[in-house]
Amino acid sequence: MSKSAELAALIRDRAGDAAPEYGLILGSGLGHLSAHVAGVAIPYDDLPGFPHAGVSGHVPQLVIGQLEGRRVAVFGGRSHYYESGRADAMRLPLETLAALGCGKLILTNAAGSLRADIPPGGLMMLDDHIAFAGTNPLIGERTDARFVPMTDAHDPRMRAALKSAAQAEGIELAEGVYCWFSGPSFETPAEIRAARILGADAVGMSTVPEIILGRFLGLRCAAISVITNMGAGLSDEAISHDHTKAMAPIGASKLEAVLRRFLREAQDR
Repeated sequence: MSKSAELAALIRDRAGDAAPEYGLILGSGLGHLSAHVAGVAIPYDDLPGFPHAGVSGHVPQLVIGQLEGRRVAVFGGRSHYYESGRADAMRLPLETLAALGCGKLILTNAAGSLRADIPPGGLMMLDDHIAFAGTNPLIGERTDARFVPMTDAHDPRMRAALKSAAQAEGIELAEGVYCWFSGPSFETPAEIRAARILGADAVGMSTVPEIILGRFLGLRCAAISVITNMGAGLSDEAISHDHTKAMAPIGASKLEAVLRRFLREAQDR
């Protein structure tokens, strides 16, 4: 039995056999949403091989249960490339999610905006991404499955449903391209200028490896950034992780409303 199958069996023993419809990975300052799930919380420490969320603002536990009438599996934190130098740090958790029978993945993150019309406190749904970090979580995969097409990596039907949910809630949900930097240092003003030339609308240190892994595993994926700051050189604000954690709740309340509406109205999409 594979490691992911063993973990899936362990999770079923504690949370029941029903497959989650959606997996959610929560970014910095967004972990409170897992507290609203009616179900079972399993600390990552109880799931051998799960990476420890080593970033303040994350809640290292998997919560499985009901949210707005849908069965979900909520990851209260993620492991980042910059913590270990491993772009595939979230592979086992996502393999476990797939082994549980889940077919859809929604990711959230805190990000820096490169557009004046997407200010701090706003939301941006990813319609594409740039892997500026220069690595890939599938490096070392030996099968031909590693050659994953990424044309519709950000699922068009899920994006349309999230956009509809935002409109119904009266919440502005911009769309744009997310540029993945390795971190943990923030970007320089020159890097921000380069990202803008490449066509990026926001920058961050996560999400792209999980999108690639998700598509590799056959999951349909969508992602939303909570904008916590403007990119370096685009404003006078001081950029820091403390600033990110302080600003995340402003957009998080909007994101929660969008996700709740999305789940309430979810059909076969």
